[in-house]
Amino acid sequence: MRRFLLFAFSLLLVLSISFQSIAQGIRVQYPKTVKVNHTDTYFGTTITDSYRWLEKDDSPETAKWVEEQNKVTFEYLEKIPYRQKVKERLEKVFNYPKYSSPFRRGDNYIFFKNDGLQNQSVAYIQKGLEGKAEVLLDPNTFSTDGTSRLGAFSISKDGKYLAYGISQGGSDWQTYYVMEIASKKVLPETIEWVKVSGLSWQAGGFYYSRYDAPEKGKELSSKNENHKVYYHKVGTEQSQDELIYQDKDNPQRFHFAATTEDEKFLVLSISDRGKGKRGDALFFRDLSKGEKGFTPIIAEVGDDSFDLIDNVGDKFLIETNRNAPNNKVILFDPKNPDEKNWKEILPEREQPLNSVSSAGGKLFATYLKDVTSRVSVYDLTGKLENEVELPAIGTVGGFGGDREDKFVFYTFTSFTFAPTIYRYDIATKKTTLFRAPEIDFKATDYETKQVFYPSKDGTKVPMFIVHKKGLKLDGNNPVLLYGYGGFSVNLLPGFNPLLIPIFEQGGVYAVANLRGGNEYGEKWHEGGRKLNKQNVFDDFISASEYLIKEKYTSSEKLAIQGGSNGGLLVGAVMNQRPDLFKVAIPQVGVMDMLRFQKFTIGWNWIPEYGSSEQDEANFKNLYAYSPLHNLKETKYPATLVTTADHDDRVVPAHSFKYAATLQEKHQGTNPVLIRVNVKSGHGASSTSKRIEETADIYSFIFYNLGVTPSY
Repeated sequence: MRRFLLFAFSLLLVLSISFQSIAQGIRVQYPKTVKVNHTDTYFGTTITDSYRWLEKDDSPETAKWVEEQNKVTFEYLEKIPYRQKVKERLEKVFNYPKYSSPFRRGDNYIFFKNDGLQNQSVAYIQKGLEGKAEVLLDPNTFSTDGTSRLGAFSISKDGKYLAYGISQGGSDWQTYYVMEIASKKVLPETIEWVKVSGLSWQAGGFYYSRYDAPEKGKELSSKNENHKVYYHKVGTEQSQDELIYQDKDNPQRFHFAATTEDEKFLVLSISDRGKGKRGDALFFRDLSKGEKGFTPIIAEVGDDSFDLIDNVGDKFLIETNRNAPNNKVILFDPKNPDEKNWKEILPEREQPLNSVSSAGGKLFATYLKDVTSRVSVYDLTGKLENEVELPAIGTVGGFGGDREDKFVFYTFTSFTFAPTIYRYDIATKKTTLFRAPEIDFKATDYETKQVFYPSKDGTKVPMFIVHKKGLKLDGNNPVLLYGYGGFSVNLLPGFNPLLIPIFEQGGVYAVANLRGGNEYGEKWHEGGRKLNKQNVFDDFISASEYLIKEKYTSSEKLAIQGGSNGGLLVGAVMNQRPDLFKVAIPQVGVMDMLRFQKFTIGWNWIPEYGSSEQDEANFKNLYAYSPLHNLKETKYPATLVTTADHDDRVVPAHSFKYAATLQEKHQGTNPVLIRVNVKSGHGASSTSKRIEETADIYSFIFYNLGVTPSY
C-alpha cells in the first residue's frame, strides 16, 4: 500500500554551504549550494531532501549551479600537468579503423566503419563482398559538433528503403527518417518522439513505438508514460500513421512490435515493469490474412520472459526462462497453445544461454561458461550439428542472417584481442578470417587472469585481472576496478584500446562479475536483485580486499569505477567502506534510490530495485544503501562524479544532489568534484567527448594515486 506523503517545497533559504580542500597541492574551493526545507515521509520515516531544487533541470538556478561546479572541476583538472598528454595518448591508441560485421540485403552488403577518430561511425553499402564500398549514411553530417548520433537503422526487405533514427546530444529520444537507397534521397517525412522502440518493416512501411510529445521544457526529465505502437507508411506524414496498440489503463507498460522475417506475422511484446514485473506477455497477428486483432501466446505479464526468434511456418520459435533460469528455446504452435504442448527445441543447459539467433535454416546458440562464450549450431528441430571453434577464450557476437544465407559473420574479442570479424560457412561448418584489425597492439606483452574469490557470504565470484607481463605483486601497483552488478547485464571480456594508457603506466585493470548480472543465469541475477542488492556491494568490496590481500595493490593505489547501475555501486561501496579506496569514479549513477521512479523511464527499474512506495520492506532496503542518503560526515576517497546534461535515462539530478551532499559531508582533503558533460547523454555522444572525458578521468585517477605517467 502506498504511504508516500509529499510535503510542499519550501522556498525558504535555510543555509548556504561552502567548503574547501587541498589535495596534491591543488586547492579546491567548492561553490555554495543552497539548502532548502523539504521533507518526505515514507512509512512513518521522515527524510530530508535539502537539494530537491536541483531536480529542476530547466531552472536558471540549476544551470548556474552546474556552471559553477564545472568551473571548479575544470580548473582543478587544468592544473594537472600531464592532462593534455594523457588526452593525446588516448587519441593515438584509439586512432585505427574499426569495422562492424556486414549484413546482407539482396545483392548488397552493409557495414559500419570508423576511420579512427570520427565522431560517428559511417554506414557503407557495396554490391557483393568484392564490390566497391560507397557511403550510404554519414552520421557525422547530422550536426556540426558531432554530438547527434545514429540510433535505429533498418533496411526494408526489398532493399529499397532505409529507416533510421537520430538522437540529439545524447538523449534517448529519437526522430526517425526514411531514405530511398538507390538515390540516397532522404524523404520529407519525419517521425518524432520515438523512445524504447524497434523498427520492423512490412509492406512498404514499418512498425515503431513512441510516446506523446512531452511538456515543453521537460523533455529530458518528465515521466514517460502511455507507450504506443504505430504503423508508418512510407511517403506519408506522421499524423497519418495507424495506431496499432495502446493501453490507457496501464500507462507504465512498454509495447514493442516486430515482424517475422517473412513478414507474415506481427508479434506484440508487452512488459509491465512499472508494477515490478520482470517478464512480458506475447501476442501475434497474422498479416497474411489481414487480421486486425491479436491472438495471445502468453496472455498475461508475469516474471517470465518470452522473446521471439522467428517463425517456422505457422509456429513460433521462442526463447524463454519459464521453468528454466538458464533459458531454453521452445516451439509454440498456435493450434495447440496450451503449455503442455510446447515443444522444447533447446532444453535448458548447465551453462546459461546468452543469445540465440537463426540464419541459413540453423539456430546459433551462444552459451556462457565461466563468463566466456561457447557457440553451438543446431538445426531447427534442436539437433546439435557442431560447435563453432573460436580463436581463443573470450566473447563472441553475431551469427545473424536470413533464411537463405549460406554464411554468416561473427566478431570475436577479449581483453587483449582486438575485435576481429570471421566468416562462418554454414554448409562446410568452417570459419575463415574475414577482417583483422589494423592496430599497433602487441597482445603477447599482456596477460589476463581469471580468479574466483570468496564474497562475504562465501559465494565464489569470478574476476578478470589484466596487466602487462612481469608485474610485481608488491602491493604498490595502481589498480582500476570496474563493476556493474545488475539488470542481468554480463561484463564479458572485450577489448578497449582506451585502457592501453593504464597498462603502459604499470596499471592493472580488474573486472568483477558481481551478482545481479547474468553470468551464471537468472539465479546469479536474483542473488543481486531487490532485497538481495547488498550482495552486489559485498561482492565488490570483497574483490577490492582480494586485490589488496594478493598484493596487486593497496588502498592507497586502488581506484574504482562504474556507470549507471555501476555508478550506484560505486556510491554505495564508498559509503560503506570509504577507507578501502583512494579514488572513486561514479558515472551517471542512480544515486537517489527513493525517487528514481519519478523521472523519465525510471519506473522501468522497479523490478530490479523495488520501490520506496511499494511497501515498508522495500523502502527500508533502498534507504539502507541509497548513495545519497547514506553519506555521513567522514573522509571520502578522491571522487569525480560524472553526468551529462542530456542524460534522460538516469537524469543528472541524481548526480547533482549526490555531489552537493558529498561536498557538504566530506571531512577530508581529497577532492570531491562533479564533471557535467554538455550535449552528451547516458553515454558519450561522440568519439571526441568520449576521449575528453576519459582523459579527465585518467588524469584525476593518476594524480590522486600519485602516478606520473610518461609517454
